[in-house]
Amino acid sequence: MTVHDGQSANPALPSAPAAALVWNDRLRAVLRTAFPFAVVLGLWEIVAHLGIFHPRLFPTVEEVVSAFVQLTANGILLHHAVQTVIRLIGGFALAAIVGVGLGILMGRSRRMEDILLPLVSIMAPIPGIAYAPLFLLWFGLGNVPAVLLVGFVAGFPIIFNTWTGVKAVKEIWVRSAQAMGADSRRLFRHVILPGALPYILTGLRLGLAQAWRILVGVEMLAAVPWGLGWMIFGAREFLNTDVMLSGVAVIAILGLALEKFVFQRLENHTVVRWGMMTSGGS
Repeated sequence: MTVHDGQSANPALPSAPAAALVWNDRLRAVLRTAFPFAVVLGLWEIVAHLGIFHPRLFPTVEEVVSAFVQLTANGILLHHAVQTVIRLIGGFALAAIVGVGLGILMGRSRRMEDILLPLVSIMAPIPGIAYAPLFLLWFGLGNVPAVLLVGFVAGFPIIFNTWTGVKAVKEIWVRSAQAMGADSRRLFRHVILPGALPYILTGLRLGLAQAWRILVGVEMLAAVPWGLGWMIFGAREFLNTDVMLSGVAVIAILGLALEKFVFQRLENHTVVRWGMMTSGGS
């Protein structure tokens, strides 16, 4: 009789070659992701040491990292980031709720489409910063105009993509569901919304990008006391380029975190699991 140890007898545990293969795949994925960043940082370091620009205008990577660590250690960077994220979440939530709702109405109702589509088409191409003076005059200084302007500007791509997604749902799906006795509520929950969801997620991603752009600019104009935009513009006046780049790095990190831990997970648990699209993550 042959005796096997417990680890090899358990089929749930991967064998050593299989585990090594998984580890190698993950390592390759990490290196693939890190490679373009390493190239950009390397080129930046070369240019900084060549002295083409003044050191105050083009600091080295070490100086930017040092400023980042110092601002993080004393809590200043965290406080700026928290204030910006609070405004971002408030404005983006407003844009998501209103944008998805209006997009669905436009996609399902020809009358609403005829009323809203010309207005959205005219207002969407206008740069978001052009609306800032109006919002500041209407709502004063502080957080309120910043949040409302973020919601207003970020709502346009969400409306457009949601409307496109609802219109893109195949008519045969709708007719088949109606033939099987689906009422309006079930038709929306089981056909319209799942069919339009890939477009809605794309709209939310584009809306978030718009929200970041306008928020960083309006934080200075709205005279808010804290925020990454306020910090970046304030550092510019004193030529603290390392502080400016630290703020830009935080914005990039927050954007990457939202993509990986919010949008990608939502996508994987919905449209990827339903087989409507393949996962882009490794």
